[in-house]
Amino acid sequence: MKSSVVEPLKRLEELHRSYRRDAALDEVFIVLTIGASLIATLGLLANSAAVVIGAMVVAPWIMPIRSGAFAILLGDARLLSRALRTLFIGVLTTTVMAALLGSSVGLPQFGSEVAARTAPNLLDLGIALVAGGLATYAKLRSDAVSSLAGTAIAVALVPPICVMGLLISHQRWSLASGAGLLFATNLMGILTGGLVLMAWKDPVLRQQLRRSRLSAANFALTGLLLIPLGSSFINLLGRARQDNTRDAIRSTILSFLRRETLTFGDQQNVDLEQLDIDWGRNPPVIRALVRVTDPRLPTFKQVSAVQDEINKRQSLRFQLVVQRTAVDVVGPEEAPNENNSSASNLLPSDQQPDVLPQLTAPPTLDKTTD
Repeated sequence: MKSSVVEPLKRLEELHRSYRRDAALDEVFIVLTIGASLIATLGLLANSAAVVIGAMVVAPWIMPIRSGAFAILLGDARLLSRALRTLFIGVLTTTVMAALLGSSVGLPQFGSEVAARTAPNLLDLGIALVAGGLATYAKLRSDAVSSLAGTAIAVALVPPICVMGLLISHQRWSLASGAGLLFATNLMGILTGGLVLMAWKDPVLRQQLRRSRLSAANFALTGLLLIPLGSSFINLLGRARQDNTRDAIRSTILSFLRRETLTFGDQQNVDLEQLDIDWGRNPPVIRALVRVTDPRLPTFKQVSAVQDEINKRQSLRFQLVVQRTAVDVVGPEEAPNENNSSASNLLPSDQQPDVLPQLTAPPTLDKTTD
């Protein structure tokens, strides 16, 4: 009976020492933080996803966050303050370095890698929850330590802070706050995911979770993130539906151009170049830009027929407006080549005209008598 109580306590003490080492602010943490910050910031400036992924692997921030989750579970305020201090110094160092690089390089605008980290949603929180659980599982199971690199890639910690520093250097405060929200989402997701997995894995830790007030505060803060993240997720769904509707309408118009030419005009004379939808109007206005060789196409009757067909296939009614760009075809006439075979030899093999071989009678042998 006594040994059954001592063993869990001994295991808990071993974990406590291990997590205390992970929360230490030492030379390794500082060097890896500076290296990861430089790699991530330069990768963002170069708009290189591969370089940014490399910075995620180098970054050591998952270790103090994981220690913070353990401290919250035990209600150990001292260990939690140590972990948060280490993380804060890393965040501050990275923000300052990114802001200095952003102002010194002087790019007028940033690429898609920066823009992709300014609008987090519920999907990002879900990723962080799973990644936090896996990071904690790798700590509890030594044979799963190889998953730490993949976990670091899955949940970005350093890149959002680098994005925030770059945007601060250009005084884009609204976008910088979006990057900060992404970091807060990843931070709280890792903490919450780690808490849940530790409680699921160990009965002793499960009892600690029920008694810890810090755990309740952590869950409350994570719940508050659902408000801005849920709003962003709803906006994401709305944009996805609009994109899907635009693609369906484009497909409908192209079907008239390519197959139902009697309704929209000859496909040799009408070509769809651009399609936009003004969702701020009621009904929404579809603006189609077409390139035509015959300025009379498409006619008002043809556009009306296409609009009716679109409204039959969609749940909303749309107004179709077609803008025509006339193209003049200029070129002198020329007589055909006398020898067509010499011209066909210049064509690729898949464009050679079909020529049937000429059949000739087989030669006959003269029969002689001896």
